[in-house]
Amino acid sequence: MKKIADKTVRWVLTASGFVTSVVILLIIGFLFTEGAGLFGEKVIEEGYVLAVNKDNPVRVLDAAQIKAVFDEDMTNWKEAGGPDLPIETFRLEDMDEYFTEEQLGPQYENAGTLITSLVASSPGMVAFVPESMIPDDARLVFIEDCNISPEEVFAGTEWYPTATPAPLFGILPLLAGTLWVSFFAILIALPFGISIAVYMSEVASERVRGFLKPVIELLNGIPSVVYGFFGLIIIVPLLQQVFGLPVGESGLAGSIVLAIMALPTIVTVADDAMRNCPGALREGSLALGATRWQTVARVVIPSSMSGIASGVVLGIGRAIGETMAVLMVTGNAAVVPHSILEPLRTIPATIAAELGEAPAGGAHYQSLFLLGVILFFITFFINLCVEYISSRNRAKNS
Repeated sequence: MKKIADKTVRWVLTASGFVTSVVILLIIGFLFTEGAGLFGEKVIEEGYVLAVNKDNPVRVLDAAQIKAVFDEDMTNWKEAGGPDLPIETFRLEDMDEYFTEEQLGPQYENAGTLITSLVASSPGMVAFVPESMIPDDARLVFIEDCNISPEEVFAGTEWYPTATPAPLFGILPLLAGTLWVSFFAILIALPFGISIAVYMSEVASERVRGFLKPVIELLNGIPSVVYGFFGLIIIVPLLQQVFGLPVGESGLAGSIVLAIMALPTIVTVADDAMRNCPGALREGSLALGATRWQTVARVVIPSSMSGIASGVVLGIGRAIGETMAVLMVTGNAAVVPHSILEPLRTIPATIAAELGEAPAGGAHYQSLFLLGVILFFITFFINLCVEYISSRNRAKNS
């Protein structure tokens, strides 16, 4: 009977591990599949075309050029390699400026013919209209609708996923904002975290440690939105006043909030690692004449580096993956930051803010999954670095 129970337990544990591994792989596969689908989408909104006069030689425009044309930042076709002609843009909402209701008809049945005639008689016009409205015999040409390219995504500096006629999915502002905030958060949290851990494990009495340990661990259970409110009410106005900023929502506010959130993880794991340092190492160092602080710096911390590195990577992971707190205090501006005092937006905050509004299966939806893939690779790279550091430390101590 005991053998049957042992085999049953072994089988259940094996099956649980196998199922868990398969589920994780399926989730990762789904994430990559959805993200890669972005590069199969067209630049121009599905079902629409950009129609130009047949005498206009311009046939190719990238997403940034299309946005510049319809935002009137590009006003002459020669800027796009065409003739020296002023650019005129036409959208469906502009029909009332060109045609009367009688001309369009009760059901707008004449709209397609009228738009075609308008573009055909205007050498510099480009019309963003549904393809179904253009007659088959229209003497117009269409701007080539290419697939969204990796270069536009990974090297793009503009994130406008809902822009028409061509959305922009440049991830550099989001990537820069994520790394910028996370770097300064760890820069703030790491020295404080290690210092507190050293105090708790090497200096504080058991009574003081018994009080501080639960309090610090309790901070891990506070919801991130509470940290966000704290940052919005306390940190943001303080930074605005101290630095004379027009708005206090900035990357520095996000870094400070994330540093506070990462501190409990770093302190708890580093403290446990230092307390697990063998007593013989401490005693041997002191017996050789080393002071207490020399022992901490040259014996305790190096021998506990693996655990400390684990605490650091957990803290970094929380900083990089945080959503609500960052969304509330960083200003949520999708621009490449040139200073930590400027508003910015991170990848997790973008996913949280936009996923609910993105149509399932569309380019915007897939771009958010691609951001998830990038976040996965960032975390994976950090884990590899920490594992490398820990393995070198173990080899050095062995």
